[in-house]
Amino acid sequence: MQKSECSGGTHLKNRVTGNDDQRTSSGTQIKYRNAVQRSKSSLSTSSPESARKLHPRPSDKLNPKTINPFGEQSRPPSAFAAIYSKGGIPCRLVHGSVKHRLQWECPLESLSFDPLLITLAEGLRETKHPYTFVSKEGFRELLLVKGAPEKAVPLLPRLIPVLKAALVHSDDEVFERGLNALVQLSVVVGPSLNDHLKHLLTSLSKRLMDKKFKEPITSALQKLEQRGGSGSLSIIKSKIPTYCSICC
Repeated sequence: MQKSECSGGTHLKNRVTGNDDQRTSSGTQIKYRNAVQRSKSSLSTSSPESARKLHPRPSDKLNPKTINPFGEQSRPPSAFAAIYSKGGIPCRLVHGSVKHRLQWECPLESLSFDPLLITLAEGLRETKHPYTFVSKEGFRELLLVKGAPEKAVPLLPRLIPVLKAALVHSDDEVFERGLNALVQLSVVVGPSLNDHLKHLLTSLSKRLMDKKFKEPITSALQKLEQRGGSGSLSIIKSKIPTYCSICC
């Protein structure tokens, strides 16, 4: 009787031990699978592609293929960029090995300055290529055509605020393009610019404080005086008392 009970106890103990072994084996398998999954995950994140995703290289920011069009850096195009992309400016940029140029779709003499000249002046505030070149070169070339004075003078009330916006821009290159455009305009319209000159001189006076702009601004003021005649000197001196006339 004791042998039977002992035998039964032994069988029971073996079953319990077997269950424990099974649970231990099952737990080991689960731990193994988890370890394998972690290992695969580690391998996938350590791949070059995954590494780039986690730690993007600085050069990726310059690659258009890596830019998310719906990301924070995506901004709507400026008015000038939108007009240019839709063909609103009748020219195209020809890339040369040394310098670029504009190829116009029709003779410049046949183009209306309104609103093309104003649109090009607005483009002077652009900071990205090709808009910077198209606006700067287009404005210059349009003012060189025959009959430009007659076409440009009526637009001065609308052109001056646009040029002023370029002259007060925080970007130095934008300011320089605005200054060059102002001189180019003065060559074409002459004394007609005097009535509007005072609106532009304040921004020039402020930039004179910057040593790197002292020389180009002084040169521009001299050209404005030269093209504007005797009436321009008093206007310039009223806003910039330290200006020395070219007649001195």
